[in-house]
Amino acid sequence: MDLPHVHPIGLLLGAEEDWPHAFESILRRVGAVTADQVTHTFTSERLTIEPFDLTDPVRSELVIDRLAHWYYHPREWLKKASLVNGTYLLNSPFTFQSMEKHSAYCAMLRLGLNVPRTVLVPYKNPVDNDRWAPTSAKYNLPFDLSAIAADLGYPLYMKPFDGGGWRGVSRVENETELHRAYDESGEMLMHLQATVPYEKFARALSIGPETMVMDFRPDKPMHDRYAVSHDFLSPVAGERTVAISRIVNAFFGWEFNSAELLVQGDDVFPIDYANACPDVAVTSLHYYFPWAIKALVRWSVYCLVTGRKTKVDLQTERYFAIADDPALDADAKLAAYLAIADEQFETERYWEWCAEHLPHLDEQVLDWVTSTDFDRMLKDAVKVTYPAHEQHKFLDHFHGLVDLWVVDEGARLRS
Repeated sequence: MDLPHVHPIGLLLGAEEDWPHAFESILRRVGAVTADQVTHTFTSERLTIEPFDLTDPVRSELVIDRLAHWYYHPREWLKKASLVNGTYLLNSPFTFQSMEKHSAYCAMLRLGLNVPRTVLVPYKNPVDNDRWAPTSAKYNLPFDLSAIAADLGYPLYMKPFDGGGWRGVSRVENETELHRAYDESGEMLMHLQATVPYEKFARALSIGPETMVMDFRPDKPMHDRYAVSHDFLSPVAGERTVAISRIVNAFFGWEFNSAELLVQGDDVFPIDYANACPDVAVTSLHYYFPWAIKALVRWSVYCLVTGRKTKVDLQTERYFAIADDPALDADAKLAAYLAIADEQFETERYWEWCAEHLPHLDEQVLDWVTSTDFDRMLKDAVKVTYPAHEQHKFLDHFHGLVDLWVVDEGARLRS
């Protein structure tokens, strides 16, 4: 006799509305999943911010967080939920400090990845602390910003060590632009980073063991940044991009994250791979939006039904042992790191489990994307994103891209 088990999923949200609506709609279409004589069903709830006792119970078995990278109250609630209540979290709140670029750069340099040469420089303006002036007078050595930049070579990039969403990023072509950008940085702590020649800018969105590598064009407006291009990387570069993205996530305990990488031929250079709140808006991802929501639902359901537990211990020594092995070349090290990541994400088991228990999900997502409910969601997203006189143009734009996904997905399912 089947035993019922209801799994509540909590959504800790900011202002976005499109993907939460999509997630809720598709989750309802999952229906009941029976495994090991237990029937599992799933509900979702949008969580609110309120005072909490450290012994309060937590209703949600799994939480998808979109706030804690900048809002400390829910971050501390997530830590309590994880440690006290055993709540499953897609991104570890204990490594959020590593979600600034600096820690991620350092970790991946330790593993031998091709991170462009990077220098951290002190604040331009004094920090708001009474102890700054006497400390600076005694210990802050003078430095030559122009000499550092000349050593890195122009052009270079100046960007906040903890930046996100392209905040404070400057491309610096010469010494005049260097000092102007540094003067404007104020109290932001900045990296100077060398440029590398590249042919393609790749953005890899990873959800659990699934990764979608997209042709990203950062100079385009947001609605046109993700090109629908399936073979824009060589097979070797594509495999390396997927591997690096998954390895970064496994190393830090992240399961919902995006990475940015520069690609020249078969060489891959990670430049930003710590995005706790990756872009999943329909007005950005368009063609790739159905995959992203499907993967988020699929991974959430898998984690809940299989009883997957959050791991606080990152076991970084396993990676460092590989990094320090002189018998391994760069490709062998990458393969060994990936094996650890696939073990952590249960990649093989995940796909086998989904084939057995969620064989209907692809068809359900395709059916929803062609429904009036999806159309209403898309119209609402366009209305809140663009001025009235541009809404018709952009609605046609996104409809065209999503319709292309519908054609491709339908052909894939029929093959």
